[in-house]
Amino acid sequence: MFALGSMLVYLVIAFALGLLAGRKRSFWSVSEYAVADRGLGFIVVWFMMGGTVFSAFAFLGGPGMAFSQGAAAYFVPAYLALGILPWYVLGPKVGRIGARKNFVTLGEFVGDRYRSRALTVLIGVISVLAFIQYLTLQIKGMAFIFSILTEGAIPYWFGALLAYGIVVIYVASSGVRGAAWSDVLQGALMLLVAWAVGFYLVNTLHDGPTDMFSAINASQPDFLTIGRDGSPMSAMAFFSVILVSALGFLMWPHLFTKSYTTTEKRIKLTTLAFPLFGIFLVPVLFVGYAGIGVVAPDALGSADELLPYLITNELGASGWLYGLIGAGSLAAAMSSSDAITHGGSVSFGRDICRALKPDLSERSQIWIMRLAVVGIGAAAYWLSIFGAAGIIALLVGAYGSIAQFVPAVYGALIWKRGTAAGAISGMVVGIGVNYYYQIVADTTLWDMNAGLLGLLCNIVVFVAVSLLTKPVDEASAAEYRNA
Repeated sequence: MFALGSMLVYLVIAFALGLLAGRKRSFWSVSEYAVADRGLGFIVVWFMMGGTVFSAFAFLGGPGMAFSQGAAAYFVPAYLALGILPWYVLGPKVGRIGARKNFVTLGEFVGDRYRSRALTVLIGVISVLAFIQYLTLQIKGMAFIFSILTEGAIPYWFGALLAYGIVVIYVASSGVRGAAWSDVLQGALMLLVAWAVGFYLVNTLHDGPTDMFSAINASQPDFLTIGRDGSPMSAMAFFSVILVSALGFLMWPHLFTKSYTTTEKRIKLTTLAFPLFGIFLVPVLFVGYAGIGVVAPDALGSADELLPYLITNELGASGWLYGLIGAGSLAAAMSSSDAITHGGSVSFGRDICRALKPDLSERSQIWIMRLAVVGIGAAAYWLSIFGAAGIIALLVGAYGSIAQFVPAVYGALIWKRGTAAGAISGMVVGIGVNYYYQIVADTTLWDMNAGLLGLLCNIVVFVAVSLLTKPVDEASAAEYRNA
């Protein structure tokens, strides 16, 4: 019961902070709801960017992947360090254009550059679908945490509903500011818990990291390498998933639009400081390695359950440790859920509804966004309860879709010949290839990540069709290239 009490206290604090963040702010302003009137500070942006990716993967998918796939799990810190780097140059340019044109979404940015409402709507639809997929990952994580750490006292469906219901309320009420300030609390807590739990388990189950890795290497040669006979992942699969994730990182609309929320100086500072989150993930992966040789793979319903299983079955941990891990795990899942839910609601309201009906009043847009929080949340909740995909599959699959924005976004900033027809054609082909290899085909070409295959096809089609169709006027293209 101590564990349950600790998690409930944490939820109350997160709920209160999320609601208080929106006090004395305009309830009917799209700029306030979507981008906090472009005034978030460095620390808040750093925690929000980091908390968004330090998700349910951190305490569930990360240990599970390290346990089942060995060295392949290190793709996560690798892509986090690489994926943020383009923001140093990309972010200030996007921020300047967004402030000048009053943009709050990625779809508006791309649609305006190519002078295409259809392109804005297409980006909105792809974004919302990917957000639902990514959000399902987080809700699954919340449900696992409550169900396992309370030993079934809180059932799977109710744990997900309780934790995510709180996110829905404070996001709908306070917008991006509520998500941002909640992420400061959640980010600090989950980083503290990650390091404490990671090293506690390694030193309790083994005699430290050196002995742990030596034992793994002795029992499973090449499990901690990439591309060898005993490796769970080929070199092509490993490097292609890093590449597509790194390229797709800033294409997530809720990350891309952080360029609109702050100053150029803060963007650059955040870019330089952000890779620290990759370092913070290392002890989380150690949890997975600590379970090798201790937990039989068939003892788990899925690898995602490893951390809760270790705590409840191998350590006989006390209630305070249950509560600490539960609160940290919820913080990781909720810090992503709020940003994803907010991003999906803004994309739905601006990229789809406003693009289709440009004369929507600001009050109507706000109502649509707040209702979309509930709708997107309901869809993701249903998938989390009834869907079968695991946390890693959901994460990688969502990145494969979002990475298809890369040609259109970079083309907008560096290539004057890019056209709407090229961007739309490339995006449709890329999405189609990605989902074909994810859902229909048993294997991919050369063992390459499905999202990267889609992106390569996307680039070829984007360039070819753009060269065959009429570009926008030179002045409009130059406005983006020279921003």
